[in-house]
Order: sequence, then C-alpha cells, then structure tokens
Amino acid sequence: MNIWQAFKMAFKSISMKKTRSFLTMLGIIIGVASVVIMVSVVQGQNRKTMEFYEKMGDNKITVYAYSYYDTNNETSQKLYDYCLTLSDLVLGITPDVELSSTIMVQYKAKTLAVNDWDNMMGGSYDWASQMHVKLGSDQYGVCNNYTLAAGREMTYLDVENANPVCVLGAGAKEALFGFTDPVGETITLNGDPFLVVGYYEPMDIEYSPEMDNLIVIPYTFNRTMNNNNTIDNYVVKARDAKSTVEAMTRLDAYLKGLFPLNEYGYSDAGSFGVNSNDSSAQAVEQQSMMQSLVLGAIAGISLLVGGIGIMNIMLVTVTERTREIGIRKAIGAERKSIITQFLIEAAVICSIGGIIGIGIGCVGTLIAGKILLGETDMLPSAVITLGAFLFSVVLGVIFGMYPAIKASGLQPVVALRAD
Repeated sequence: MNIWQAFKMAFKSISMKKTRSFLTMLGIIIGVASVVIMVSVVQGQNRKTMEFYEKMGDNKITVYAYSYYDTNNETSQKLYDYCLTLSDLVLGITPDVELSSTIMVQYKAKTLAVNDWDNMMGGSYDWASQMHVKLGSDQYGVCNNYTLAAGREMTYLDVENANPVCVLGAGAKEALFGFTDPVGETITLNGDPFLVVGYYEPMDIEYSPEMDNLIVIPYTFNRTMNNNNTIDNYVVKARDAKSTVEAMTRLDAYLKGLFPLNEYGYSDAGSFGVNSNDSSAQAVEQQSMMQSLVLGAIAGISLLVGGIGIMNIMLVTVTERTREIGIRKAIGAERKSIITQFLIEAAVICSIGGIIGIGIGCVGTLIAGKILLGETDMLPSAVITLGAFLFSVVLGVIFGMYPAIKASGLQPVVALRAD
C-alpha cells in the first residue's frame, strides 16, 4: 500500500465516524488555540513595551542622587560638571523633577491646573489631560529624546540666569494655543510671566500622555516655584550603547565617592542609584520571553491531554479493525505498512485539529488584542502558527506510535478469530 492510499483510508476512517473524530480532535484544537493566543498576546504586549522604550530613547541613563545635607542643590552642579568631563561618552545631563505644588497655567482666557491637589483628593484628577511642569536644563530635550518642532531649547544662560523661559510639549501647546504658533508668546505660571521659546514634536506614546503634556522651565526656578525641594532625579544621555555601559560604571563610581558607604553597605551622606532604559528594556524582554515559555508550556499541557486522547482512540480503532489487520497480514502486508497506515491516520487527525485550532487562535488573538492591548489588527506570527501546527502533527505521530506498533504486532491467526 502506497502513501496516497494510506491518506485516503485515513480520511475515509475519519469521515465515517465524524463525531468521534471531532471529539478526539478537541483536545488538539483547544491546545493549539491556547498556545497561539497566549504566546501572541505576550509577544504583542512585549512589542508595545519595546516601542515605548524606543520612543523614550535609547542610551538613556536615569540617575537618582539624594544628599542628606545638600540645602543648595550642590549635587546637581557637581553631577553637571562631572558629566562635562565625560563628553566623549555623554551627550548631556538634565534634572528631571516635576513641581510638587499646584500651578495655575494661563494664556489669555485659557487656564490649566497643574498638580491640582484638591481634585486629586476628591477623586476627579484626570491624569490624561493634566499638564506637568518640569524643571530641566538646557539639555532636557536631548536627554529625553524630544525633537523640536519650532523655536529653540533653553540655553545655558537661560538656566544660569534663571530667565523666565519655557519649552512646551505637544500636548501643552495644543491645549493652550491650538493650531497657533506659540513661539514668542507669553504664558503665566502662578501669575509669573514665562516666554515660550520653543515646542516639541508629539511623542505619541500610548498610555503615557504626560510625555506630551509638559512645560519645561529652568531648574534654577526650584527655589521660587518648588519650595527649594532637593533635586534628586536626573537623566543622562549617552552617545551609544557601548558608551552607556561605561558611563553608568563611571557615574556609579563617582556617586560612591560623593556618598561613601559605611561598614554596613549604606551611606551616611545620602543615597543614589544608576539605571538605564537599555537594561530595563532587556529585563522586560527577558521577562516576556520567560512569560511566553511558561504560558506556552501551560497551554501545551492541553495538547498533551489531546495527545493522550489520540492514543486512546487509536487503540479503540485497532480493536475495531483487528480482523481487517489480520486479513492484510495474511495476504502479505508488512509490519511497516500497517504502522505507516495508523501513524498517518493519527497525524491526519492531529493536522485537522491543528488547522482548526490555528483558525480559532487567529480569531482569539484578534479579540484578545482588541480587549487587552487596544490593537485591531494583531495576528499571530507565522513562526507561532507553523510551530503549533508542526507540534500537533508530531504529537499525533508520537502518541499514535504505540497503537500502530500494537496493531502491526498482531498475529494473523489471532486477528482473524476476532469478532
């Protein structure tokens, strides 16, 4: 018997017992669909997270440095001066501190509340629409991956002299000026006038509207507009990935010099930390990979259950077709041809179940992507679908092996006596 005949007999056997065949396939269908949906959703979530980090900017180092005895924010100047010595590694440094007090932003008849604590406590604080006033240096845009749409950044002299200037994010520009060019206009922050010298292109980061809803002013206004709170958060922009690693090492060593550790591993002068977007993105990617493996393994359990169902039904089939096997062996059929026939039948059942499972998985991925990630066109990758299909076929062959060997080992005399 050739392979084509074996396939024809397999399809005939399946079609003769449609209900039983479908119930047998059900475990495979559920398993393949589960694997496709779970792994695709995790990959989609990972893709959105990596897109977030890409828009936030590569080679971005976050520095936390808090001095217990720094009343004049001397640490900021020390870090700024030290980063100047790392010009071969670092493009810029900026404080990244949000004003902690309520700020009223006005332009003509338009008024925006920033850090509206009354609404926060009352539960009506709308994070998506709120503006955020940030203290930064002349390198704020470079460090945070912003691109100027028009105008200019703050200059070193603006920061040094505490000139009342500001740069607007795309959201703040739209909220205050609409489609009008704001460069050269004056807004007020708690009644104090600030000249708009530029505004940024939209970042358009989903779930992070605060990246566009910002107003950047010189950090030297910390004393008058932020109650002279300690500045302890900074962003350093490295030149490339290699420079990021070396810059982090040098910054960590420098901060250990500023805040020496005692015998217990703590500093009596302050606390500090150095991290990068690159390492955070790598950690997220590794975590997502592990999550995909775990969820895939969990979903794979249902595939194994389906495989056991395949083995069970094939054993029943061997029992039902014992006489047929005896006749074939009596007229000279070899063991390998009988093994091939039963393996092909098991593989065909699993293949059909795998194809149906992939179809359900694609539909489920679309629905899950819309509900969980807000994407309307998310589909599983070809690697996932092909891998799930091949795994289901291999599973059919593995679990069909024992029934096939059992069928091929029947003695013709004993098989022909079967009812």
